[in-house]
Amino acid sequence: MPKPEILDPQGKAVLGALPRLGFSGVTDVRQGKRFELEVAGEVTEDVLDQVRQMAETLLSNPVIEYFEVHVEADA
Repeated sequence: MPKPEILDPQGKAVLGALPRLGFSGVTDVRQGKRFELEVAGEVTEDVLDQVRQMAETLLSNPVIEYFEVHVEADA
């Protein structure tokens, strides 16, 4: 996601479109990106640390974005 101090023109465009489409009550929109990674084996703290390193070095731009790592159970 873009950091709060970074302008988000896509989010502002969505925010402007919502009322025109009949939706109300939304006061702000931030648009970001999402990566889903599947890993082999058990998800341990070491594996999560590696995923965080991937996000820091390749998947995000730490100057303008922040990231979160989540583990989802199999559907």
